[in-house]
Amino acid sequence: MPTLNRSHLESLLKQEEALFHKNHPKSYGLYQQARKSLHGGVPMLWMVRWAGSFPVFVKEAKGAHFTDVDGNSYIDFCLGDTGAMTGHGPEATVKAITEQIQKGITLMLPYEDVIWVGEELQRRFGLPYWQFALTATDANRFVLRMARMITERPKILVFNYCYHGSVDETFIILDEEGTPISRPNNMGPQIDPRETTKVIEFNDIAALETALASRDVAAVLAEPAMTNIGIIHPDDGYHDTLRELTRKYGTYLIIDETHTICAGPGGYTASHSLQPDFLTLGKPLAGGVPAAIYGFTEEVSRAFADKMNLDDADVGGIGGTLAGNALSIAAMKATLQHVLTDEFYAKAIALQEKFTAGVETVIAEFNLPWIVKRLGNRSEYWFRPTPPRNGGEAAAAVDHELDRYMHIFSLNRGILMTPFHNMALISPETTQEDVDYHTKVFREAVQSLLD
Repeated sequence: MPTLNRSHLESLLKQEEALFHKNHPKSYGLYQQARKSLHGGVPMLWMVRWAGSFPVFVKEAKGAHFTDVDGNSYIDFCLGDTGAMTGHGPEATVKAITEQIQKGITLMLPYEDVIWVGEELQRRFGLPYWQFALTATDANRFVLRMARMITERPKILVFNYCYHGSVDETFIILDEEGTPISRPNNMGPQIDPRETTKVIEFNDIAALETALASRDVAAVLAEPAMTNIGIIHPDDGYHDTLRELTRKYGTYLIIDETHTICAGPGGYTASHSLQPDFLTLGKPLAGGVPAAIYGFTEEVSRAFADKMNLDDADVGGIGGTLAGNALSIAAMKATLQHVLTDEFYAKAIALQEKFTAGVETVIAEFNLPWIVKRLGNRSEYWFRPTPPRNGGEAAAAVDHELDRYMHIFSLNRGILMTPFHNMALISPETTQEDVDYHTKVFREAVQSLLD
């Protein structure tokens, strides 16, 4: 296996950053202007972490491509970190938005289309009752409140290095000795998450039973396959045991499909016949328009209704003025009906298999101690020789400097990968030529590291 020369990597990074600066003068100018009114020069905090010393400013995007203000064109494998998995501006969604915006955007009243959406969600995911939110973070917050209210239990359980948006309770990890601690980057926590949350490693059945046996856990909040610390698949039989143990100890099971919707039209839940008590989903559901959903069983619906005081429904911490607005419902209906279809997934997954094979070919050619993992139309390469079984193993393999180099090398050659980790999504408009070009650029990046 080749050894990575860190001094060489540092030199390469400087070269790529200089090239980035040279090729993006208008973006740099806008960034400097933005710093006068926007904290960090960006509209959202995460954008300060993009590869390069400043962000690329986008001029327009369509399908699987976008152009920046300097006229540079890119293949977009990031796709808004799943928010634009449908591709930018899918025609059916744009048409529905254009029509609905003339008839009303938000009224805090129901619309006939919401019934179609609810019935479609029933069909795809198998749960009978649904509610709407604007983000998956809110959907997760709402179902955690429901689970605690029904069970009258104080704790939730999550997996080490999980990600469920900005839900306060989930910013907890295990330290090197396996002791729960607040995640080091947990900004201004309202309460120490150890007071609200138990955390264990994914795929650890013994730890799962131990955590649930005290019967103080209202709900397990889980991605069916971990995605935000690298793609980590469940062991064979793990989900059967997770469902068995949550039922045994009277704990609700929440499946967060916000990233794993890449697995198929009904997410990982439908493709692997899971039986959650709650399901949450956001991001691509409305073609990029802010929208999210949460669904639950008949039993949950009855138990929640028994506990709820109707007069307090609007001030109980569940819901929002803009949730289920007419615009997001119209966009959701069009996206579910015409974009996130069986045909889309068949095409996108087949193309993602080719993307993954291309990366694996380069890894094998250079005998690299790296891997690439795939889930549906999502794949991700990691700088470790074997697949991680849990978040702790995956986090130990993070190489921020190498991550940054692979990103900026690709960006300078017209490819946008998902920031902070090496993930690629395939949209309906991605082509074989796009995939082949990525393989070429990936090989060039590896070659440059070994020269």
